[in-house]
Amino acid sequence: MPIRPSSTPPLIVLPARMASTRLPGKPLADIHGRPMIAHVVERALAAHVGPVVVACCEAEVARVAARAGARTVMTDPNLPSGSDRVWAAAQAVDPKGHHEIVINVQADLPTLDPVLIRDAIAPLADPAVDIGTLVARINDPAELSDPGVVKAVVGLAPGTRIGRALYFSRSPVPGGEGPHFHHVGLYVYRRDALHTFVGLPPGVLERREGLEQLRALENHMRIDVMLVDTIPVGVDTPADLEKARALLAESQLS
Repeated sequence: MPIRPSSTPPLIVLPARMASTRLPGKPLADIHGRPMIAHVVERALAAHVGPVVVACCEAEVARVAARAGARTVMTDPNLPSGSDRVWAAAQAVDPKGHHEIVINVQADLPTLDPVLIRDAIAPLADPAVDIGTLVARINDPAELSDPGVVKAVVGLAPGTRIGRALYFSRSPVPGGEGPHFHHVGLYVYRRDALHTFVGLPPGVLERREGLEQLRALENHMRIDVMLVDTIPVGVDTPADLEKARALLAESQLS
């Protein structure tokens, strides 16, 4: 969605915290001599969409993010989710609500193509959409059966790239012949929608699947997706970190 010159640009917020259970200290994990959070900030800035803010709980993360070019906000470490940290940061840097769109970019995506941030905004061209996000087609059968890969149920007609999300699951849904879609966890919220979302209690299906976005669907909020061709590597484990290092080494050589 092109941003009109007269409008306030979106606000990009990266929620980051050191207390990752599977990879402690994740934001500062070294990737070719630079902390991971610095790589993600660089890619968010390269999208040329709007200002970049890192919502963090530790001073060392704030220092690294600031050196990389982001504004930083110290958020309450007891906030229950990344979405809550994004909202807290948005309130802190923009209390009057000038930024009508808030983009949640996960701070563990060091291979993120900056173009994907712009792609995720596209569904909000429809004023009925509350939240925009991304999907990519699943081509590897192993991904379909992997509960770590979140599947999006969306009825994309042939030749279309934007459609309405009906459900998200860790199971291989929907049934029958046809494409399956891998959900990319990057969210673009209308500010009012984000405010509503963080004020809602966790939903029944959200708790069952362990997927926060189901809270929005359970409360009749509309999520539309944009179909893209690439999936950034999310770093949750030491193995993911090695994969990201290898991919970034390859990109530096190409």
